[in-house]
Amino acid sequence: MAAPKLQSFSTGPDGKWTVPGICVLLAVAVFMVFGQTLRYGFVNFDDDGYFSSNYHVKAGLTWSGVSWAFRTGYASNWHPLTWLSLMLDVELFGTGPSGPHLTNLILHAANAMLLFLLLKRLTGTLWPSAFVAVLFAIHPLHVESVAWVSERKDVLSGLFFMLTLLMYARYAQNCAKSQVSGVRWLGSRDYWLAVLFFALGLMSKPMLVTLPFVLLLLDYWPLGRVTSDKWRVTRFRIPVPQLSSLNHLLLEKLPFLLLSTASCVATVIAQREAIKSMIVLPFTLRLNNALVSVVTYITQMVWPANLAAFYPYRFDTPAWQITGAGVLLLFITVLAFRTAQRFPYFLVGWLWYLGMLVPVIGLVQVGGQAHADRYTYLPQIGLYLVIVWVIRDWTAGWRWRRPALGMAAFSVVAVLMVCSLKQTAYWQSDESLWTHALACTSENYTAHNNLGYVLVAQGQPAEAIKHYQEALAINPNYSEVINNLGTALLNQGRLDEAAKYYHRALEIYPDFAEAYNNLGILLTKQGQTVEAIEQYRKAIELNPSRAEFYNNLGNLLSKQGRTDEAIEQFQKALEVAPDNAKVRFNLANILTAKGRWDEAIEQYQQALKQMPDSIHAHYQLGLALQSRSKFAAAITQFQKVLELDPKHVTARNNLAWLLATCPENSLRDGKKAAELAQQAVQLSGGKSPEILDTLAAAYAEAGRFPEAVATAQRALDLSAVQNNKPLAEVIQNQLKLYEANSPYHEQP
Repeated sequence: MAAPKLQSFSTGPDGKWTVPGICVLLAVAVFMVFGQTLRYGFVNFDDDGYFSSNYHVKAGLTWSGVSWAFRTGYASNWHPLTWLSLMLDVELFGTGPSGPHLTNLILHAANAMLLFLLLKRLTGTLWPSAFVAVLFAIHPLHVESVAWVSERKDVLSGLFFMLTLLMYARYAQNCAKSQVSGVRWLGSRDYWLAVLFFALGLMSKPMLVTLPFVLLLLDYWPLGRVTSDKWRVTRFRIPVPQLSSLNHLLLEKLPFLLLSTASCVATVIAQREAIKSMIVLPFTLRLNNALVSVVTYITQMVWPANLAAFYPYRFDTPAWQITGAGVLLLFITVLAFRTAQRFPYFLVGWLWYLGMLVPVIGLVQVGGQAHADRYTYLPQIGLYLVIVWVIRDWTAGWRWRRPALGMAAFSVVAVLMVCSLKQTAYWQSDESLWTHALACTSENYTAHNNLGYVLVAQGQPAEAIKHYQEALAINPNYSEVINNLGTALLNQGRLDEAAKYYHRALEIYPDFAEAYNNLGILLTKQGQTVEAIEQYRKAIELNPSRAEFYNNLGNLLSKQGRTDEAIEQFQKALEVAPDNAKVRFNLANILTAKGRWDEAIEQYQQALKQMPDSIHAHYQLGLALQSRSKFAAAITQFQKVLELDPKHVTARNNLAWLLATCPENSLRDGKKAAELAQQAVQLSGGKSPEILDTLAAAYAEAGRFPEAVATAQRALDLSAVQNNKPLAEVIQNQLKLYEANSPYHEQP
């Protein structure tokens, strides 16, 4: 028995434009459905670790970043190409979210087009291949892979998956044309390109480890390379090829299998701390969940409703569901083998689906999800093949086949696009994402936790606490939510309650660095500085890559007057997060206090690159520049402060003082200085001798000496009332100048 040979393909009179036209339409469909993501931000679900708070990524493509990408097992994965692609986004588009969203769109559109070209090459059919590709392009189950920046690994590995299959198809078809077998692959460029693309795919996402199995399936259909008549029939009347008939094909897959093995080893090493033990999740429970999940994905493919970003693991799945899923899967599998002679695509598509799900079906459980939409990105192509080719054969004799199938296809595409548009819209914000997840799942402790985090950021700690408590009612040992609940209570000033939750989180997870850091913040508020320092140091010891921990310790040491130690901590923070503006600002402040003006100026300037609208940073930089006699630059900074906050009294006063008394003649402007000083007096209530002193100097610079004398006298009287003798002496000396009709100018 032999599998069907590859059909010949004739483009017809319109073939030259049909293929490019379909590719364009696929790209248009992708951008119509997912283009809205270009307006979306990051979500609080891994996006901080993958991009928004990952200083390695946000530094762009650097030698140190490339080295880190290949060495790290960060995020419980070894996928260096995924990291490099995100770094490239930074180089091309900056550190905002629109760049990575655009790249995800482009990659997904490219994958849809490559899938179409692959199927057309393999099967020689145009419209069935196009329909499979459009299902792949717009199905709601793929929203997660495209709209979520952290799932770059899905769309990137998908690109290399398609390229691998394309190169392999070219290689196999060239072998068939030349009627060469054996070790032909040793000298084939297409073959080794397939191996290369496979290696790149594994470095994007290790889920591709089952790709060699997919290649064997394609050898059977549609490539028709399993041509031996040495088949045997099992006791269940299922025809299967004997191993001897596959020997040369298995040998051909050896380089792919070696790469898969290496990727499995790297993945286990990277995920060793994230893999759930058999004690936590027994194998029987995992197997039950796997059976139900495989059927769930099929159901969601046909009826894509109630899709969520996270599906919690269920420990109470009814026995009838598990049994029913097992029986259904066994029935379909037996049917696929029994009908393999007549419908080879059924067997290939079904085994493609099952085989590609193996790495993510939960037998080796990583994370707390029961299943995930993103896991269907490549496996469900097999189901699309089965459905489309079954309909194609079933309707072969219909009289009105073309219009009927055309209308049906149009209806299906329209419905799926509407569903995908709606599903994509949930990813526009954290709040909408997790509110929707709660609406379509039950006992979703992760959704409650993440929504609580959003509400805390929005200044709604009371509402956040409700969600945290809901999460704990579902999963009492969820250390992350216990820690977050403590933080919400801390924000409400309920310090003793917050401390209890932090300690409870640490009892469950003794190496929880974030909880130590938060406990340090709490102890700082309570004035227990020695204990707080100990907690910060413990957090740093457990996670030395968090700049926030060094920053908190540095601030506390600074308040204690231990400035050199504080500077050391800020510098360590900048080593792990060079773009952390908050740390640079704090370091600049302490350098200012030590009189290290030039270093402080550099740090303020670096901080402002990351937070250009920071009023405090502009103001402090202005003071530092003024102290170094860089008056023009100082004036610019004070003017920027007033643009951002017109009611900033001290910036207005400092600017007026510079314009009135600056040693550089070209920078003085008495009229403008008087206007600014008058406004500062009004804003301050006229009770500040310092501001009145500035107004007097401004009047004098403008030539309004009688007003300067009167204002200086008022300032002198107020300083006497406030017992400010140093200021009184300064004003007294300036008053003598005004009485002599001479302005006051500072010395260079």
